Amino acid sequence: MTSTERPGNSVYALLSDGTTVRIRPACPEDRERVLRLFTGMSPENLRLRFFTAGPGSAEAAAERISSPGAPGDHALLALVGDEVTGTAEFHRSPADRETADIGLAVADAWHGRGIGTLLLEHLVHAARAAGIRRFTADALTENHLMLKVISDLGLRTARRFHGPEVRCTIELTEDEPYLSAVDERGRAAGVASLEPLLRPASVVVIGAGRSPSSVGRALLGNLRAHGFTGQLAAVNPHADAIDGTPCHPSVGQLPYVPDLAVLAVPATAVPDAAEQCGKHGVKALVTVASGLDDGQAAELLAACRRHGMRLVGPNCLGLANTEQTVRLDATFAAAPPRAGTAGVAVQSGGVGIALLGALSRLGIGVSSFVSLGDKYDVSGNDLLQWWESDGVTDLALLHLESFGNPRGFSRTARRVARTVPVLTVDAGRSEAGRRAAASHTSAIVTPTMTRRALFQQAGIIATDSVGDLVATAALLRSQPLPAGARVAVVSNAGGAAVLAADACAEAGLTIPELPGPLIADLLGVLPPTARAVNPVDTTAAVSGKQLAACLDLLARHGAVDAVIVALVPTALSAATGDDPARALVPPSGTRARPLAAVLLDQAEPVRLLQGGAATVPAYAEPSSAARALARAVSYAHWRAEPSGTVPALDGVDSATAAALVADFLARNPNGGWAGPQLCAALLDAYGIPQSPWAWVTGPDAAAAAAERLGGGRMALKAYWPGLLHKTDVGALRLDLEGPRSIRDAYTELARNFAGVMTGAVVQPMAARGIELVAGVVQDQVFGPLVLFGLGGTATEVLADHAARLAPLTDLDAHALITAPRCAPLLFGHRTGRTADLEGLEQLLLRLSRMACDLPQLAEADLNPVLVRPDAVLPLDVRIRLLPHTARNPYLRRLRAR
Repeated sequence: MTSTERPGNSVYALLSDGTTVRIRPACPEDRERVLRLFTGMSPENLRLRFFTAGPGSAEAAAERISSPGAPGDHALLALVGDEVTGTAEFHRSPADRETADIGLAVADAWHGRGIGTLLLEHLVHAARAAGIRRFTADALTENHLMLKVISDLGLRTARRFHGPEVRCTIELTEDEPYLSAVDERGRAAGVASLEPLLRPASVVVIGAGRSPSSVGRALLGNLRAHGFTGQLAAVNPHADAIDGTPCHPSVGQLPYVPDLAVLAVPATAVPDAAEQCGKHGVKALVTVASGLDDGQAAELLAACRRHGMRLVGPNCLGLANTEQTVRLDATFAAAPPRAGTAGVAVQSGGVGIALLGALSRLGIGVSSFVSLGDKYDVSGNDLLQWWESDGVTDLALLHLESFGNPRGFSRTARRVARTVPVLTVDAGRSEAGRRAAASHTSAIVTPTMTRRALFQQAGIIATDSVGDLVATAALLRSQPLPAGARVAVVSNAGGAAVLAADACAEAGLTIPELPGPLIADLLGVLPPTARAVNPVDTTAAVSGKQLAACLDLLARHGAVDAVIVALVPTALSAATGDDPARALVPPSGTRARPLAAVLLDQAEPVRLLQGGAATVPAYAEPSSAARALARAVSYAHWRAEPSGTVPALDGVDSATAAALVADFLARNPNGGWAGPQLCAALLDAYGIPQSPWAWVTGPDAAAAAAERLGGGRMALKAYWPGLLHKTDVGALRLDLEGPRSIRDAYTELARNFAGVMTGAVVQPMAARGIELVAGVVQDQVFGPLVLFGLGGTATEVLADHAARLAPLTDLDAHALITAPRCAPLLFGHRTGRTADLEGLEQLLLRLSRMACDLPQLAEADLNPVLVRPDAVLPLDVRIRLLPHTARNPYLRRLRAR
């Protein structure tokens, strides 16, 4: 029997109540364990499972499950410790190799906790990898539990009744309904597993010392000082109590089992402390120590998985939950987090301290804070799910330096960001690159492009600094989302208005002319010398009452989507005591359109001006206000769009493509660049149109091929394995006419590249059009990335490209086409002739499907892709294949470090 994942034969995953189980293939040594599962079942459950309560069926099933079985058969076990709590198996039908019959059993004591569903998800994954397309399952009609498990999977299921029995046929299509069902089960299980971590009823600090300077003492002090509502204890064999908190010699000697243990011990002591916690029944750990070597790291995570403990850290600041029913501050930060509604997760403790301080100063505060550190287990994805469900958080702030499962994270973030703004610092932008460029596509793609593709598709608001993150959070927390990018700039000083207008333009916002009636209304409420074009110059004489009336008019009118007010202190306002800044915050409620203030004499980079029930963000620099507003515009636009769907594509033969790739890698075990014939065959398998071409190996054959292709002007492209950029080495001849010209060109190329050239491609010269590039790069962490932009020989120099992670939705494909600077050319700029946009979208969607179907596709480079109003034709194609097995990003399992 085969493994569910390679390398490694077992994975850990969460049940619906947060319990950790181990899932692995069965082996012959498991026979007695499996038999104990069956013999421990009640007679009624045995009858429902085997259609009889006799012992013979149980013994036969135990033997079958634990035996190697026929090729293509598969059996999985769910274990808690050494106890088998469930089994799932499939057996391929001899008559139909794409169909397999399944069996499922769960121990009586574990019913209703999601073991059966989890096993079936992993069984589906293994079956799809084996080429199985459907399951059949026979059950008694009264076996409501089994039938419910099948119907709740999210897969298309048909039922046929035969007297007291029913046969279910389950189609193994991993489509959106199934992925959504898996997501929801994963969210519920993940949130349940975090309860002991973020809402513990009891906490123990292990390693709390007597010294006031020790980390453990600081952690214990913060827990006490900030009013943790549950039981609190410490482990210290040399003290009876520390600051009034009782101490015990070891975890095993605690009079109760704590939900959460905070390990403040040296790295060398961490694995043993974790093991002792697990044996005592602790449900969650926070490990603050740094410097664990590989062996200690492996032992720590193994203990957590073995005993079902969730883990934060190591190398972290700790965590906090400010809910009044919890008041947990298990950090060694100098100041407590202020209670509020922002969820914060960071990998850097220093960034965490900065964010906690900034959010406290702004008055936004924190709902929960987790310093992820080295992120062995609990990740940003876990925290997004928690904040989605905690009933408190309305703003999510992340600082992530790495992604364990970017595609899974992207699905979660897309869902969460529909209701809760998710902000991040795009850290690590300066990385020089992943590897040496092998093709145009690979040369173009950078780590920054990949990360930003993830952020753009998931609706995550990415900033370049912690300061910008806080500035944007202040606006989103206090103002409604803008409906568009039109901004009115209002100022009491001309110079400040110019700075604000320039900042808006640089941020991609527009400063529209105001309509005449609105100008008249504005002049009616402003001082006599005011100018009400945009920017609006209120003059230094403006009073608070006049400014308030001006802002209210702009907020109510549909001519603009947002307002930026730039104010400087003046002698007039000082003399009258009527500071216009007082008018920024409306006396009741929030204005209909977002407003950001710029107070050029303000010391703080950003603060929130309070006034009754309303708040307004005030910035020291116009650029900060404009960037924050531009990010809010982009986020509002993303949230207003539908989610998009991955469309079904006709004319796709993925089985043939997979067979072609397997054959190539069988002949080339280390992988390599596919030849022209294989490249063309792969494009054909995905319905991607190509310009007519012919493969030739001599001058006469080249001339004959040109005649078959219709004569006229021809291109001749030399080829040998490893050749990438033909123009750079002079391996391309264009505008060849007549048999003699083609023969001479082939002879010349063969002479120039003697010993390496294996043949050439003959192709008719294409009619003129826009030259684009489309491609795929398979990122080891992020998965396949689809790239699109301006092509031709200068594609890398001009750098006009965009990228999105596969699988592309219809909206992703449209966004790719409209993102590059060259996009207006496709919509008829200057020529008035629109390119074949539908053909372009189809090309990108089919490339995306190819990349998702074929994990061995390391990169594909279509350059140039010639685009005209009547056609989209790749003229040159390069595809590199490497041996690779895809890791399903949506299969539920805990991280393996």
